[in-house]
Order: sequence, then C-alpha cells, then structure tokens
Amino acid sequence: MGKTILKSSLGTLFKEYALVTIGVVSYALGWTIFLLPNNLIGGGVSGFASILFYATGLPMGVTYFILNVLLLIIGTKILGTGFGGKTIYAIVMTSIMLSVMPKLIPADFIHEFALSNGKLICTFLGGIIAGFGIGLSISQGGSTGGTDIVALVWCKFYPASPGRVILIIDVAIILSSLLFPSYTETGELLSFSDKLAVVVYGLIQVTVSGYAIDLYISGSKQSVQAFIFTKKVDEMADAIAFDMKRGVTVLPAKGWYSKEDKQVIMVVTRKTDLNLLLRYVKSIDPDAFLSVSSVMGVYGQGFDTIKVRTRKQNA
Repeated sequence: MGKTILKSSLGTLFKEYALVTIGVVSYALGWTIFLLPNNLIGGGVSGFASILFYATGLPMGVTYFILNVLLLIIGTKILGTGFGGKTIYAIVMTSIMLSVMPKLIPADFIHEFALSNGKLICTFLGGIIAGFGIGLSISQGGSTGGTDIVALVWCKFYPASPGRVILIIDVAIILSSLLFPSYTETGELLSFSDKLAVVVYGLIQVTVSGYAIDLYISGSKQSVQAFIFTKKVDEMADAIAFDMKRGVTVLPAKGWYSKEDKQVIMVVTRKTDLNLLLRYVKSIDPDAFLSVSSVMGVYGQGFDTIKVRTRKQNA
C-alpha cells in the first residue's frame, strides 16, 4: 500500500500545482490583455504595481514580486511560518507571467480583443478572467499573497473582518491612483477626469473579480455524500482512508431481503474528488453498489467552519 499512497500523493500534488499554474496564467492574461492596455487598475498588490507601471514604466511583475516578498517576510515574523510552498510558487509564477506575457502577446491581438471593445467591457472581462485565476489557485491551496497578508496582520492586533480590511485596502489603493501620474503606452498623460473614470472602473473591477472568486470557490467547495455497499469493506475503507486521505465511517446494516447483517461505508468528500472516489471503488470491487447525493453543507473535520453568532447571556 506504501507505493500506492506515494503514487497517489505525487499525482495529487502534480495536479494541484498544475491547476495553480493554470490559475496564475489566467490571472496574468486578464491583466495583460484587458486591464494594462487600457490603463485600468484594481486592488491589492497587483493594483498598486499597475499604478507604478503607468507612472514610471517599472514592469508590473518586478513590483509585484518585491512587494510580495516584503509582505511574506513581515507576515512570517508576525504570523509565523504558515505560508505554504504553493503560495510562494504562485507568487513567483505570477511575477514571471506578468513580466513575460506583455512581450509575448501580439499588439494586434490586444487591440482586437481589448482596446476596440472599450474600457467598461475590458473591466468586466479582465475582472472575470483574473478572478477565475485567483479562485482556481486558492481552491488548490495556492494564495497570491498580497493584501490578504496585511489583513491577517491587522486582524491579529485589531479584531476585524479580514474581508472588510481587504476591501478597505483595495479602495485605498484605487483612490491612491489619483496621486500618481498615469501615462499610456504611447506616452500620453491621462487627464484628471480620465483618472477619475479609471477609479470608477477600478472599483467595478474589484467587485467583478471578487464575485468571480467567490463563485468559483463556492462551486469547488460543493460536497457529496456516498454510501458504498461492497463485500470488500475492509479493503475499500483502507483505500479511501489511507490512499485518498478521506474520512470513512462504517455503518452496521441489514439486508431485509436476505436477512444478512452487512456493513455500509459512508464517505463525505468534495464534489471535485468524486471521480477519484469512483475509480477507487471500481478498481477494488467492480460489483459494488453506490448511492451518491449532494449535501447542502458540511461543517467541521476539514470542511467548512460553523459561523453562527451566539448572543451573550447576562450573568
């Protein structure tokens, strides 16, 4: 079983890093094709990096990398070494993609798909594509760092909602663009009225991107409950528990027709892992009987956290 576990873990790890890479590429494409050519901005470290790019010409990927490294160092000292390898990988890959992609994508392609469609359309498309990329990376355990580290540090000393802190930071970054000059690719300086419009587009982009992130993550977190009827209960339960690393519950049952005492395996897992579960079941017992159903919510034991406010009772 050791080789099976190793093979499974390596395959899962490769898949996760591959999906993080796809997410990073999607995020960089959103910025490279739709946002940067239109002098549009957003929130977070990438938003501030874009502001400096428009003002000084400093490559966005360079600023993005430097700021994230500084934030990682500060976060590690204050919050501890809780940042995984996927987060570091995502930050490095995003920095590379943001630096390389503007040189690889032809200007004619960008003009046809972005500049000719107007800034409002590009705001929505860029926000959706970038948000999808972030959501995909986060769902695989890879964070792009940035202002979420600032929010965690802030909440450590001053109790607040991390989401609210991130929103405040994003709005502050977008508004700060008014303090910096902004030059187009042709060297033309944007007027103050144009910069005000960019601020409005930036607020829209943050909203659209955040919605795309939430939509993807909520979809990837859907769970299923499976009941497995098999004669190879021990072998099946061991494979799911030790190879798949999923929780298994064996329930006593009785077949009413045969009047035989049996055991039924119950597994609750993410919907994205259902195909893997089915492959395990089929490889161990092709004659197994399964019942799979979607569940509204799963809380605790590695799933979602119960978030219910309780009223404080007076002593």
